[in-house]
Amino acid sequence: MKLFSKRTTTLIIAAGIGLAASAGAWSEESLQDVMKRRDLSQQDLMAAAKTYVPTGKRDEFVAFSSGGQSGQVIVYGIPSMRILKYIGVFTPEPWQGYGFDEESKKVLAGGKIDGKNITWGDTHHPAVSETLGKYDGQFLFINDKANPRLAVIDLRDFETKQIVVNPIYKSEHGGAFVTSNTEYIIEAAQYATPLENKKFVPLDQFNEKYRGGVTYWKFDRKAGLIDVKKSFSLELPPYSQDLSDAGKGPSDGWSFTNSFCAERYVGGIEKGRPPYEAGCSAKDTDYLHVINWRKAAELVAQGKAKKINGHDVIMMETAIKEGILFLVPEPKSPHGVDVTPDGKFMVVAGKLDTHVSVFSFEKIMAAIKAQKFEGKDPYGIPVIAMKDALDKQVQLGLGPLHTQYDSKPCVAYTSLYVDSQVAKWNYCEGKVLDKISVHYNIGHLMTMEGDSMDPKGRYLVALNKLAIDRFTPVGPLHPQNHQLIDISNDKMHLLYDMPIPLGEPHYVVAIEASKLKPAVRYKVGTNSRNDKPHPGMVRAGEEKVVRKGSNVEVFGTLIRSHITPETIEVNVGDEVTINLTNLERAEDETHGFAIDTYNVHASIEPGKTVSLKFKADKEGVYPYYCTEFCSALHLEMQGYLLVKPKGYKAVRAVEQKAIYNKADYDKQLKKIADTQAVIDSVVGYITSVNYKDFPDVVEMVNDAFDQLGKAPAAKAKHEAAAKKGDWQNATLWAEQVWQYQVKTADLGLRAKTYLEQHNAQKVAK
Repeated sequence: MKLFSKRTTTLIIAAGIGLAASAGAWSEESLQDVMKRRDLSQQDLMAAAKTYVPTGKRDEFVAFSSGGQSGQVIVYGIPSMRILKYIGVFTPEPWQGYGFDEESKKVLAGGKIDGKNITWGDTHHPAVSETLGKYDGQFLFINDKANPRLAVIDLRDFETKQIVVNPIYKSEHGGAFVTSNTEYIIEAAQYATPLENKKFVPLDQFNEKYRGGVTYWKFDRKAGLIDVKKSFSLELPPYSQDLSDAGKGPSDGWSFTNSFCAERYVGGIEKGRPPYEAGCSAKDTDYLHVINWRKAAELVAQGKAKKINGHDVIMMETAIKEGILFLVPEPKSPHGVDVTPDGKFMVVAGKLDTHVSVFSFEKIMAAIKAQKFEGKDPYGIPVIAMKDALDKQVQLGLGPLHTQYDSKPCVAYTSLYVDSQVAKWNYCEGKVLDKISVHYNIGHLMTMEGDSMDPKGRYLVALNKLAIDRFTPVGPLHPQNHQLIDISNDKMHLLYDMPIPLGEPHYVVAIEASKLKPAVRYKVGTNSRNDKPHPGMVRAGEEKVVRKGSNVEVFGTLIRSHITPETIEVNVGDEVTINLTNLERAEDETHGFAIDTYNVHASIEPGKTVSLKFKADKEGVYPYYCTEFCSALHLEMQGYLLVKPKGYKAVRAVEQKAIYNKADYDKQLKKIADTQAVIDSVVGYITSVNYKDFPDVVEMVNDAFDQLGKAPAAKAKHEAAAKKGDWQNATLWAEQVWQYQVKTADLGLRAKTYLEQHNAQKVAK
């Protein structure tokens, strides 16, 4: 099928030829030449045009992808598919100093299990916070399947603020899923175990003593943290619970969790038994768990839960008696239960069935009200007959997995793992609309805000497990492939292949970029992990070193282009704490800090304060420096940690021989005057336009004048030294004045360029 008309093609090629022929064109090649040289088709050209984001412009959507076994989150833009950031979550991330400074170590410590540090994670399902069923862009949640944990990421600064450990599970896959107003984050168990900690139960008691469950973590939006004490779980049978979804609109207050291995089979091929995969797929159906979470929360408040490992658990007997837990047979081995945007239906796809099943919430409620059940499961849970809950079944293809929704009413997209395809279909009419092949073996898929009540359509991302021939070979471990697909028209069109080089990404969510309101700097002295003032904060001129016995605490600052203090002296065996505050106000002036040998590193964004602790257990000389290229004199942003041996006695320092004279001093004065002329010119331009209408520029201007405000003190020192004929110090202090000017000019020129690019208007004088 043609992607665009012959006339459109002619216009695009003509535009390319026009560019090549125009003055100042990129090169002498025409667009036709490039297409021929790179063997590009018209379809390739259209795909490139749809995904290209020109310099200075930004993506429409921001995607948050699980980082799989990296334990992190990957952030990228759509449609460009450019990776913007990795967020350290369950594992250290050196660039951001995550897991190296004391503040982030404390967050990671929340994820300890039985007192042990867990140094890896397997992130699976990110979820954006919602208000009235719509993405609000305030928080991101993600789970760790391997070590049942859940993390809270604040999207004001894209930093992890909290990690909690599930107190009753040993594994989980069904997290994180939020309720319509983010009252709770849902996390379901996966592989059944005894719920009590440190309790051994042999597998031959699996049916009697092993249990699954679903946890509802209470989220305190004001604090931006999970309230562990107000969270609770439901005990469930030892079916392997999988993914969940929360109701919307008419189904709000209910949640739905599917399962596999309802056979409760226990393998053991080493003992001659058939393997798990045989025993867990013998029957035709598994169970969809239907839970009234709102009433469950009321039961917990009434004291009707049991404490297990200090955690509130509603036991199955109570859940059955109170009428909050029901089962519905579902297609075999499902992976995903996805509530439609209007909240009226739940779509379930079984990997061992060719159909998707559309369950009606209205029919389920009618069956519950009429107490119409086909029986009970072995644990006494009422089972609603599939025929009494189904709205329809639609045959899509082999290996249906996960469903997402379009902005167009009734339109859904389902991944087909075995067919390596995406099916577009109408769940109201029950018919297939289109299919597209992907590369290869797709797991999850994601449309823009496609699991909310307000899907945006436009794009779909296929998360493919295999790449094979898609990318340049890089060894036996291949990247996985996120493919961007255009869904804005009746037919789907593949736009872009994106290799993912970090873990095995499992699921992605995407939000309109305009909904995200991240901060660009912290208030000076902020502990970014709790958004409170840091006790180690100092401002310029307040830097100090405090010794109490063998404990040494440094209160330092960073600003282009020096670290204060520039020398830290301690004794071998001292316990050292270094507090560092970034005094910059320009939004991109991050500084880093690293010390040789001691495994010390921090990333300090503007306004942030961090603390670093280590034991100076080896005497020696250890350089420290800024790890972020922050200015023209970045390499000079350095210092020394001097660890003195026991009993060390200082020797008299050799006085440095003067190497500067009056001519050098006069040369410095001329350089200062010339640079000031540049500054005056830039200031003249900035003040002649409406720069105050641009908050980013206002901060740069404030930062620039802050830098220039330090010059008078240095000027007084160079003039005083010159009066005494001390040309050495006069020249160096004059050089320091010039350094302040350079940093001022750098900021000013950046501000000027910004204003020119954003078409600032002249103001009347």
